[in-house]
Amino acid sequence: MTERLLAIRFEEAARRHGSDTAVRDERVDLTYAQLLMQARGIAEDLRACGFRADETVLVRVSNHPLDFAAFLGVWLAGGVVVPVHRNSPDGVVEAIQAKAQCGCSIDLDPSGTPRVAPGALFSSANNGGRPILRGAALVIFTSGSTGSPKGAVLTHAAFAGKLLENQKLLNFSKHDVTLLVLNNTFSFGIWMALVTLFQGGALVVRSRFTPENFLGALAAEGITRVGVVPTMIRAMFAALSDTALSAARARLQTAGCLRDMVTGGEPLGTELSARLRAFIAPARLYDIYGLTETATSDFVLTPDEYADHPGSIGRVASRVQYRIVSEQGGDVPPGTAGELQLLTPFVMAGYLGDEALAEAAFDGGWFRTGDLAFADRDGYVSIAGRRKDVMVRGGNKITPLEVERALGSCPGVAAALVVGLPDAVLGQRIHALLIAAPDLVIDADAVRRALADRLEKFKHPDMCYLGTELPVGRTGKVDRGQLQALLTSGALSPMRSWSASAGQPSSTHRSGTAA
Repeated sequence: MTERLLAIRFEEAARRHGSDTAVRDERVDLTYAQLLMQARGIAEDLRACGFRADETVLVRVSNHPLDFAAFLGVWLAGGVVVPVHRNSPDGVVEAIQAKAQCGCSIDLDPSGTPRVAPGALFSSANNGGRPILRGAALVIFTSGSTGSPKGAVLTHAAFAGKLLENQKLLNFSKHDVTLLVLNNTFSFGIWMALVTLFQGGALVVRSRFTPENFLGALAAEGITRVGVVPTMIRAMFAALSDTALSAARARLQTAGCLRDMVTGGEPLGTELSARLRAFIAPARLYDIYGLTETATSDFVLTPDEYADHPGSIGRVASRVQYRIVSEQGGDVPPGTAGELQLLTPFVMAGYLGDEALAEAAFDGGWFRTGDLAFADRDGYVSIAGRRKDVMVRGGNKITPLEVERALGSCPGVAAALVVGLPDAVLGQRIHALLIAAPDLVIDADAVRRALADRLEKFKHPDMCYLGTELPVGRTGKVDRGQLQALLTSGALSPMRSWSASAGQPSSTHRSGTAA
């Protein structure tokens, strides 16, 4: 049955590895048998409250062992998981729920005692009958080009197929111990976790990334595999002294367990990749490019390809095809930039509640990534930029419009314009120009308080500026390029009272796609 293929794959693993550790953190250690027991209990609870197959279920997660029991329980019941971080503001959850229309919500609250038991399950109206959800496993929400979240529907068949291809590439085994610091609301973290579990390995989870805890876990937990976004590595190198890094590398060498590191979600860059490879050697580094909509991992730069192809995203993954097209839709010659498009059996079923947006995302059967890319004659592809205005901060893709709309609803703000500027640690930081409403003064503290109810912290501006009008181009349209030029030249001074409390590297591991 492909309808619940991911649950079937885990049941098979649980039969083979029942008494082995499946997932653990600092307080909870679940064997495969225990995790399956929890999942079956959740499935029974769902059915008891009238749950029907192909319904969406809002699952609150924060990289806790019981989160995976919730995923599996929903799949065993034939449902569709909509993962949402436990710390997401109410406004974000409401926007997701408006499209997902989840009939149930599960939160196995990890804040209590380390007792292994399901938490509360809340039921509301049924929502079955949407054809797009037939055979679906996940609806993963990312920033949308319209400023509201868009939910990519991934089927069991597509996601399980991509997991199989990733397994062929990375060759996980029952002896692997995978460290998960990537958030399990996003594709990258989810597939790293599931490939580990399907092969009988142990999954070590951490709810929060800090350089010290990350390096400590790598050495102390016997970690063989880990996935990261480049922001985590930049934060690690920025936060620790050379002495501390040398000591951490020595501990890693003494442990002698780390075999592979996988990075994705944003460009790694030649300088950072060289420094990282030297730090983790003899462990190997894989650089992955992919999107949530295509179940991630569409291109890979393998460890033995770094030297000859620095800065590229590697070659196209197995069973995936690509093309690079001009604005007119024709193929471009090698070395010429155009839009990267993908043809893959692992593509999403569509965007939930956004049929028109999903239709616009395809050119025939080809998925339009929105990224500008060029290929060399050997088929190695490099990203040249983005056609869309999406910012990539700490591996998280954020649309300026989403941030602008939230700022525009804050006290005293008449208009806002947002751009991303390069940053050595986060990849990009979010800069916002604010225009005050007539006869009003913008209070930075009031804006921050209002944003707390409207946006996740990693989407908050790192720096704000006050202006009298938004810059416009010759056509009279608002011009982000002019704002970027003004900021780069230093022509604008930031608000002194603005503190980018959201800009801490430890909170930037919600990735994904990171996809």
